Amino acid sequence: MFKNKIYHSKYKSIFLKLGNHSVLALIALIVIGGATRVMEAGLACPDWPLCYGSFLPGRQMNLQVFLEWFHRLDAFFVGIVLIAQFVLSLRWAKTLPTWLPWTYGFLTLLVAFQGFLGALTVLQLLPSLIVMAHLAVAFTLVAIMSGVTQQLLNPGKSLFPLWLRSFGFLSLFSVVAQSLLGSRVATSWAAQRCLAFGDSCNLLGMHRSSAVLVSFLVILFVIVSSFQRDVLAKQWPYLLTIVFLIILQILLGVFSIHLSMSQPGLIIGHQLIACLLVAVIAALN
Repeated sequence: MFKNKIYHSKYKSIFLKLGNHSVLALIALIVIGGATRVMEAGLACPDWPLCYGSFLPGRQMNLQVFLEWFHRLDAFFVGIVLIAQFVLSLRWAKTLPTWLPWTYGFLTLLVAFQGFLGALTVLQLLPSLIVMAHLAVAFTLVAIMSGVTQQLLNPGKSLFPLWLRSFGFLSLFSVVAQSLLGSRVATSWAAQRCLAFGDSCNLLGMHRSSAVLVSFLVILFVIVSSFQRDVLAKQWPYLLTIVFLIILQILLGVFSIHLSMSQPGLIIGHQLIACLLVAVIAALN
């Protein structure tokens, strides 16, 4: 049914371009948010939605203010692009699969909720649970947007049987949960306190132990998927990318701890890889 709609229409390329830009902007949003936290710039702009009462602060501008300001700017861009996709999907609804406008409508509501959580993080002075919720919604946006874009790019029945897709979604959920636990470690400064004073080591230990389980689960998903001949033949770049990202993520985590969390680049890279894992696993499923 869909082959007579978007997949042979002039609108396909428009939604693909907007979708790709949305995924990239969402990944950048999470990474910049991580950099903002690492550089302790979460409250560099004391007000919201403006920064020091203006759209572009001048005299107050420094690295920390720039990170927080740019994080908000990217969030605004993401919101505009998703709203544009929703409006276009409504306008061209007769030529699109019925699920597409509903999905874009849900994403638009989700990004509005994300903005609300972003405001709370500033107005409530960075409470840990709200920061985690903010990150959870961001990962959800990345996963759904990545999956939607991939579905538009490769329409039709999935190569994955239902049981394998369920395994894939379990892997996806485990990566998100592990990232949120890492956010909890970061926002409570548990790693620094454990390494420096021997305090809050239980939380850091939980994150490290669960990282082993999550890595094993994701690698097992890749191995099981590789035994499906069609999946291996057509999706091997995704499978190989997942393995590479898992290995890189482990190395970044180990080096971050070994260097006593003193290298911001490693910590930011750790969050970037987590975000890429979410995007790739979602696209694969």
